[in-house]
Amino acid sequence: MAILEANGIKIEYEDHGHPQDPAIVLIMGLASQLVLWPQALIDELVGSGFRVVAFDNRDIGLSHKFHGRRTMHPLFQIAGRFVGLNKLAPYTLHHMSDDTVGVLDALEIEQAHVVGASMGGMIGQLTAAQAPDRVKSLTAIMSTTGNPRLPQAKPEITRKMFMNRPTATDRDALIDASLQIWDLIGTPGDDESRRALRERLAHSFDRSYYPQGMRRQLAAILATGDFREHTRRIKAPTLVIHGSIDPLAPKEGGEDIARNVPGAKLKIVDGMAHDLPERFLPEISEHILEHVRAAERGNVSAATP
Repeated sequence: MAILEANGIKIEYEDHGHPQDPAIVLIMGLASQLVLWPQALIDELVGSGFRVVAFDNRDIGLSHKFHGRRTMHPLFQIAGRFVGLNKLAPYTLHHMSDDTVGVLDALEIEQAHVVGASMGGMIGQLTAAQAPDRVKSLTAIMSTTGNPRLPQAKPEITRKMFMNRPTATDRDALIDASLQIWDLIGTPGDDESRRALRERLAHSFDRSYYPQGMRRQLAAILATGDFREHTRRIKAPTLVIHGSIDPLAPKEGGEDIARNVPGAKLKIVDGMAHDLPERFLPEISEHILEHVRAAERGNVSAATP
């Protein structure tokens, strides 16, 4: 791992593969560190001839923390937006999109295939819309457009994730509390998969435990609101991957992305919820590789007289 400066802040990142290979940039979701990208997915992309860059978003992992920048309780933020109040968050997803472009600048990557999961898919949409010359293709996984008319997360998930502060204080109890949330939003699996997930969550906890960052990232999502006007401007080839049983970001969110991006392809993964479970990684990898390879061929043919 290493650190770079992007958009005026420090960003922790990992760089896999050969620097001369076409680049894929991975953007993780809300309160999720770069280590939650499955290594098997990264290895498959690198083994297929791509350079893969993953990074910690601002306010999470080992990237810059906006200490002291308080934000309101999510219910007050929602109410404030309803009555037309602005600037209820210290930053928005637009700033996080600028971070992504800053990562490309710092690593001297002229263009990249952008792959974003959940909130990362939202950031990816804004990046593709706002910096079209930097995005070769976009893949949005289990994401949405901020359209307020779409189905929302189940109430019990919203309460558990966003409304209640953690009551546990010791390491193991906090990791178990995080695992309980993933039990609510993730794909039902076997005991072995659950143990592997707990190990990844423990690694994230030991690397950086910073719940304040999640509150500010959530505020960024709420402050950004409905950004379909940006999604409709995306020109990059776009692939949308969504689980059929996602309880946090229902599949209608992915369908809305595909509906708003001209020519977008939609792949619904039957039986997948709001995670990247091991048993679906071969299918997800195949979809991504088919998409980015087609975009690479498109760029080559477009440049040929």
